[in-house]
Amino acid sequence: MKITNLGKLLVLFLLLLSGIAPSFAQIFYSKNEAIELAFGKGVQVELLSLFPDEQQVAQIEQSARIKLESGLFTFYTGKDQGKSLGYAAIETITVRTKPETLMIVLNPDGELSKVYTLAFHEPPEYQPPQAWFDKLYKRPLSEMDFNKGVDGISGATLSTRAAISSIRKVMAIYQVMIKTKGQN
Repeated sequence: MKITNLGKLLVLFLLLLSGIAPSFAQIFYSKNEAIELAFGKGVQVELLSLFPDEQQVAQIEQSARIKLESGLFTFYTGKDQGKSLGYAAIETITVRTKPETLMIVLNPDGELSKVYTLAFHEPPEYQPPQAWFDKLYKRPLSEMDFNKGVDGISGATLSTRAAISSIRKVMAIYQVMIKTKGQN
């Protein structure tokens, strides 16, 4: 059997194609860009490092309905002329096999006010659109649940569940560690 030049090129093309893994990683904002989106330009931003004790961990896990994987949480506090503009936390969670990084912004009262997707490494069709996040704003932690009116997205079930888990975690940490300490 004789292989023509066209056949060789086709085999070479198929071999090259089979070795290429699709890369969907997309980074939308750097940390500094995200902080500016959260609080605006020229605003004082302070780092708030939180170390929950065992009782606080239990409270956070119960409120958020998740298992905490770390004993350190970092919030960014935006201030303008000494007045609190709110809190932001950057959360990374694995969706299926790859990470999604969100910046979750709470107003000074701890209500969800913004969510920015900073990076999404799963295929783009699995990424929740900004309009979905917009429907979550001002929703209390107790109602941040698919069984209490939060709509799922067909084709993006795992990423919306991961996002809700991250949001619930940040809101619970705020309630247990910031609100109760009167730091707002």
